[in-house]
Amino acid sequence: MHPGPINRGVELDSDVADSGQSIILQQVENGVAVRMAVLYLLSNKNN
Repeated sequence: MHPGPINRGVELDSDVADSGQSIILQQVENGVAVRMAVLYLLSNKNN
């Protein structure tokens, strides 16, 4: 999952990033929730 933000012209061309097939924004949004869940589970492991 891409953590965002992207470096246009370095990591990806703007045409690719803005394409209708790009899922970067969904990866960034879902990545936050996944990281929060993992941290929650790890922090409660010793309780």
